[in-house]
Amino acid sequence: MMTVHEASRLAGVSVRTLQYYDKIGLLRPSGYTDSGYRLYDDAALEKLQQILLFRELEFPLKEIKEILSSPDFDRHRALKQQIELLTMKKEHLENLIHFARGLQSIGVRNMDFSVFDTKKMDEYAKRAKEQWGKTPEYEEYERKTKERTPDEEKEVEQQLMRLFAEFGELKDHNSASPKVQGQVRKLQNFISEYFYKCTKEILSSLGQMYAGGGEMTQNIDKMGGKGTAVFVAKAIQTYCKN
Repeated sequence: MMTVHEASRLAGVSVRTLQYYDKIGLLRPSGYTDSGYRLYDDAALEKLQQILLFRELEFPLKEIKEILSSPDFDRHRALKQQIELLTMKKEHLENLIHFARGLQSIGVRNMDFSVFDTKKMDEYAKRAKEQWGKTPEYEEYERKTKERTPDEEKEVEQQLMRLFAEFGELKDHNSASPKVQGQVRKLQNFISEYFYKCTKEILSSLGQMYAGGGEMTQNIDKMGGKGTAVFVAKAIQTYCKN
């Protein structure tokens, strides 16, 4: 675990930036010291890397939050697309540098503006954004959450946490047992009813996220006891293979 000052130095961002990311819900700390200072684990630092890559591509913070919160967000696919966009950006900058040097050496006017054209890069970014954050599942999630009042939203969150508490009571069972697998099905049905259609593919990704460390893992373990998040993830993977 790193303190906010250590994470700040490692990532090359200010402490104030990390505090702001926490404030807007973009990057929550993994925990706190006894003195109340923010702490960041490996999962949080990996998420910070994703945020900074999107920032290099000039994505607004609001869009980055939507992308990373999407139930269908695929980190590996996003990284591949980020590399493609960064490569395009690099080529664009190299062309601009070559163009500027040409103007400097020739010393005459050049009416060629094609070097400033970013249409190809903009179109690729647009398609990537659509894949990252505008899936049918995410649109359904947005619609359902907007329809609920704050009290209703709180009740849904509490019900979800109770499901994880029930998983905690089953930790002494085999993750493949009918009782545990029935609990996974109950979780899947709950997500489909209150958030979005939870396919096995999406459920499998959620299981990996539950055990991936950070705030989500901590909250699940808080409800069901230490090791619950990993147990849930294992039970989900068994369920999704059948």
